[in-house]
Order: sequence, then C-alpha cells, then structure tokens
Amino acid sequence: MSDNESGSGNEEEYTVEKILDRRVVKGKVEYYIKWEGYGADENTWEPEENLTCPELIRDFEENRKNKEAKKKEKEKAVATKRSSPIRASSEENSKESSAPKKKKESNDISSDKKEKKKSKSDDSPKGFAKNLEPETILGASDSTGELMLLMKWKGVDEADLVPAKEANVKCPQIVIKFYEERLTWNSSGRNSN
Repeated sequence: MSDNESGSGNEEEYTVEKILDRRVVKGKVEYYIKWEGYGADENTWEPEENLTCPELIRDFEENRKNKEAKKKEKEKAVATKRSSPIRASSEENSKESSAPKKKKESNDISSDKKEKKKSKSDDSPKGFAKNLEPETILGASDSTGELMLLMKWKGVDEADLVPAKEANVKCPQIVIKFYEERLTWNSSGRNSN
C-alpha cells in the first residue's frame, strides 16, 4: 500500500497522492507532497531520494515544463504587442494591481529589466529583496535550523524561502492566514499524549 518500500520495518509508510510543487534546497530537489488519506495541512516537503513514485514525479515535471513553455510563449507575445523587452509578469502585475499601485508601474518596468538580467546569475535578489508583493505562503521548513516560509509572490510564477522572522514583520496577515489554515483542534475526549 506504499510508494516507499525502502524504509525500515518499524517506520510508518505513506502513499503519495499528488506532487504539488518543487524546490531546490542546498542543491537537492524536494517535492511538496499531498499524502493519500490526509488533509492539506499534512502536506510536506520531501527530498526526491525519499520518494519512490517515479510516474508521479515524471508527470509533475512534464506539466511543469509545459507550463514554462506556455509562459515563455505568452511572454514573447506580450513583448511583441508592446514592442518592448519587458517580461509578461510586469504586465500581469499591472493588470492585477489596484489603482494605488499604478504609480509604481513605470518603476516596475525598469526594475523588471534589471531583475531579468540578474536572474541569469546566482547573485539575483531573493525573497523580499525582489520588492515583490507577497501573495500566499505555500509551506514551511526548518531544515536549515531556522524557520523558513515558502512565499509565493503576486504576478509572478515564483516562490522563495524567506525567514519567518522577516515575514512576520513584513506581511503578518499572510503569516496568520497560513497558520490559521493549518490549525487543528483536538476534541476534549482525545488524549494528546
């Protein structure tokens, strides 16, 4: 009943229902897993080497590549329409943004050009240094010894690990929403031991 047959006999094994996301931490690929028979609050990041569901990984990677190809086609179409080399994400930002943010639009275009050049190197800004608006938190990890939150940014198809301490200050309502969605209550008749 398990996708992981390599664990020891006394460890409980779980079945992967779906792969939801992918990230690279310290050069190792990890997948955000939806476990069969468990709610979204039980989703976890798992290293690729711990998973034995090659079909699900292959399907997820194919879908991800297809989405990236469609995004690139859309970016080319937008650049052709506007006769300018800006990324589609800046146009999406301006469409989705509220009226007060329109003042920033001209600054966003020039900063997007700079970000595009920087994204080719490892020196590109990470997290809040990108000056993007946080949309939601996809997950959390403390694998580095510090609580980190996987932050999805508005208007772009990217997510970054950001320190929870920084997110608590810069976007407290998003952090609260993330924790509220995962909050579970024990009924009074159950023992929590």
